[in-house]
Amino acid sequence: MSKIYLLNEQKFDGVENLEVFEIEYLKFDLDLKKYDALVFTSKNAIFSLEENGINWKSTPSYVIAPKTADIAKKFGANIAFIGFSGHGNDFAYELIPYLKDKKTLYVRALKTVSNLTNILKENGIDIDEIISYKTSCNKQEEKKALDKNSTIIFTSPSSVECFFKKYSWEDSFKAIAIGKTTALYLPKNIKCEISSLTSVEECVKLALKN
Repeated sequence: MSKIYLLNEQKFDGVENLEVFEIEYLKFDLDLKKYDALVFTSKNAIFSLEENGINWKSTPSYVIAPKTADIAKKFGANIAFIGFSGHGNDFAYELIPYLKDKKTLYVRALKTVSNLTNILKENGIDIDEIISYKTSCNKQEEKKALDKNSTIIFTSPSSVECFFKKYSWEDSFKAIAIGKTTALYLPKNIKCEISSLTSVEECVKLALKN
């Protein structure tokens, strides 16, 4: 069976991890009393609040996808809405009717690929944002010799960027992307399959079918 490489830290049977990027949680303080809603597009935003000891669970949370919502629920979050599409810009449009007249805070990464904040502002939503974490390429990760005919699972635009800083693409490789946005960051000559759901589990299922 050909190798499957997953470009993040989650563990699955029959899958090898290539941790090509790392997450750094930033230090910040936050008074959430003035906010009626929190918006999350990543589990790392949730972890960043926990890392900083922020009391956030009672503020209604609007979460991009079921998997991210599951993590929020484990911390005892008050889930008000879970997105359908799993993609940042689409999620923004889904949120508009729910965030009217609500003072909203978007907890986000330093680098994001969607225009979520701008879309919401253009549609009359009162939204602030806080940068709570950043991703950077992992310089400690040793370069491995990747087997021919391997499947590479790209889990974010950062995973694409950091993979190609370290590895060259071979024609025998297959690419799977977690979503449309991540797929757009791949070089144009690389064909990839896009997971039907924006979840790492679905990507792995797709890779195991190949």
